[in-house]
Amino acid sequence: MTKPKALIFSGYGLNSEEETAYGFELAGATADIVHINDIIDGKAKLDSYQIISFPGGFAYGDDTGAGNAYASKIKNHLWDAMQNFIRKDKLIIGICNGCQIVANLGLVPAFAKKYGERDVALINNASARLITRWTDMKVVSNTPWLKGIEKISLPIAHGEGNFFTDKKYLAQLKKNKQIALQYISGGMCEYLDLPANPNGSIEDIAGITDETGKILGLMPHPERGMFFVQRPDWEFIKETNLRAKKKIPTEGPGLQIFTNAVQYFS
Repeated sequence: MTKPKALIFSGYGLNSEEETAYGFELAGATADIVHINDIIDGKAKLDSYQIISFPGGFAYGDDTGAGNAYASKIKNHLWDAMQNFIRKDKLIIGICNGCQIVANLGLVPAFAKKYGERDVALINNASARLITRWTDMKVVSNTPWLKGIEKISLPIAHGEGNFFTDKKYLAQLKKNKQIALQYISGGMCEYLDLPANPNGSIEDIAGITDETGKILGLMPHPERGMFFVQRPDWEFIKETNLRAKKKIPTEGPGLQIFTNAVQYFS
């Protein structure tokens, strides 16, 4: 089987490229980290890839709003190529700052496939602070990225992850089943004694898709939860499993998201 190729955008403050590329490679893809200017200059072409990822970071220092300046650069220089990519049977993921980018670009939720219209926003956390912690979520929509997953725990690290939209668009998200992930109380929240919703997001939304489900924007970081020892409760689970003579896991929950993307093209 030919390995699918993943392109990971980089440049201007995105800082999770290496981990994201490693996630795709562990899952069986080939991954290239490419500076946005090299794509604009034609040194790399979106058409050569099956998967596009916008990773986490603080593009342009979030000075004009998280993800906004990076989205504007894409809109001004790569919009035709991006629309051509979307029209094909391919996948896009935006993680944390990348989620803010795809939301500002209008790649999600893109009601009626009107890509480019911005209908949602990620605003300042209700606490007005940067929050880094693990969260628990349930999967709501049917998207290739989350196939076979009912619940998942992943870390977050953001200051503007508070999902917001008006009542009309929220109703459309629900009707179209485009809410991908919602924060819930679960193992990590109980273990760490933390509230389920970390940032004040409306309807506890942690991620959404476009109407096809092939484009996913999520605030939690799957690339930071790919290994068992990244879990805050790994020592407790290890000791429990040792006493019960059970196998100790090696993988974390986040790896499944990358694996799903690779398997989509198998």
